[in-house]
Amino acid sequence: VQLVESGGGLVQPGGSLTLSCAVSTESSHIMNIIGWYRQAPGKQRELVATIDSRGRITDGDAVKDRFTLSRDKNTVSIQMNNLKPEDTAVYYCYANVYTGATGSVAYWGQGTQVTVSS
Repeated sequence: VQLVESGGGLVQPGGSLTLSCAVSTESSHIMNIIGWYRQAPGKQRELVATIDSRGRITDGDAVKDRFTLSRDKNTVSIQMNNLKPEDTAVYYCYANVYTGATGSVAYWGQGTQVTVSS
């Protein structure tokens, strides 16, 4: 299973940014959950948003009404609007994949930096 993230960078407060993550798996695997977490310096990793195999989206409290998660097959994107300095963090793609023999396994991307600053 491979997770390839793209789209991070520097943006001014109030600006927008879109992150994408393409997940490559074996055809027999089942994607249980896919989405994004983030970790700011000195803080714990927190949920941004995820979507499960039934299309149900779970949003983190800090990003509700500003961030929108979407999924197209094995690619998940998050449109981030009205960004604030406190959104500055490393954003990690996350996938929980049912692989069959080993059951469900959690995978993480390498992380992409989002910096919100004027």
